[in-house]
Amino acid sequence: MSKFDEIRSFDDCEVNDAVQSIIRHPMLKALMNFTFPDVDEKIWSEQLKNTHSIYDFQKNFISHTISKILETSSQGLTNSGFDKLDKNTSYLFVSNHRDIVLDTSLLNLVLLEKDYIMTSSAIGDNLVQQNFLHILAKLNRNFLVQRGLSLREQLKSSQLMSEYIFQLLKSENRSVWIAQREGRTKDGNDATQQGVLKMLAMASKHTSLSDFFKDLRIVPLSISYEYDPTDVLKMPQLIANQNDEVYIKAKDEDFTTMMSGVLGQKKRIHLHAGNVINHELDDVFINFENKNKQLQAIAQIIDESIIQNYQLWPTNYIAYDILNQTNRFSENYTEKEKQLFERRLEMRINIDDIALKKGFLSMYANPVINKMKLMPESF
Repeated sequence: MSKFDEIRSFDDCEVNDAVQSIIRHPMLKALMNFTFPDVDEKIWSEQLKNTHSIYDFQKNFISHTISKILETSSQGLTNSGFDKLDKNTSYLFVSNHRDIVLDTSLLNLVLLEKDYIMTSSAIGDNLVQQNFLHILAKLNRNFLVQRGLSLREQLKSSQLMSEYIFQLLKSENRSVWIAQREGRTKDGNDATQQGVLKMLAMASKHTSLSDFFKDLRIVPLSISYEYDPTDVLKMPQLIANQNDEVYIKAKDEDFTTMMSGVLGQKKRIHLHAGNVINHELDDVFINFENKNKQLQAIAQIIDESIIQNYQLWPTNYIAYDILNQTNRFSENYTEKEKQLFERRLEMRINIDDIALKKGFLSMYANPVINKMKLMPESF
């Protein structure tokens, strides 16, 4: 027994039993038929029965699933910045968060293709309530972030997760992916929640906070989708938040959102791995003595990297111009691209609803606005 059993992913010695337990599940069959449409069920079924490690499961099956998703619902995935990382070193990827499943899956596809260390990735336990999804998540090296806890339980859970992440990075040389905030960004403003950094710092028992954060080897990760496949699904919660209303999710909302993110049209996608945060930490701990101020400064470093390296698409510039009734960025898109975006807007929301229209456009425009604030000389 390990104190991490409640949240950890499978060990390799557990993989085969886990695979055997779901091999006849209709959702796995649907997943494999989607991934290998021209392959007889006996072939992939036999290969699954001979799978004994997470690496083999991800390489031989899930990577092909993600590639198929890209093939059917995007115009391709590009990446940059990864060549500055070391293949044999583990990193903590702190990422902006747009899609429940794909953010971490796309990162691992890039890492696999480059023969880098793939990640163990955080996922909310509310997203894997079904037994099949729970097993599939653990087979993909996901560890669970426990939701809906009391304050006392939450503190205990955060301590456990902090220690687990540190063990993965330092003892197992396993890279880790976590989102910069709890839940996906709904309005296009990618900002690191200080609470995420507080959780990480809980494991810094026997070293200075400065050395601890250097040991984490934080890599800010910028993920940008030309079209957000769940854009319209984010609107009700966004509008509720703007009106200071309590938003209550529908029963199967998380699952619907997951499927929409996977299958919905995304057009182009880009991932950028920022520089490892290291020397900047010296300035943080020299300039600030208060721990909260130090964590705020680290969050700002992560945010600036994510915003600076975020790939802006024609959709972002179009939304900015429509929202502000200007042609400022017209050189960054074609008339056809603008018409397609306007058509998407008309089909997905009631454009007579001013608040809804503004929310939708702001979601795409805010990355432009944030980059303008950070890098005014570039505009």
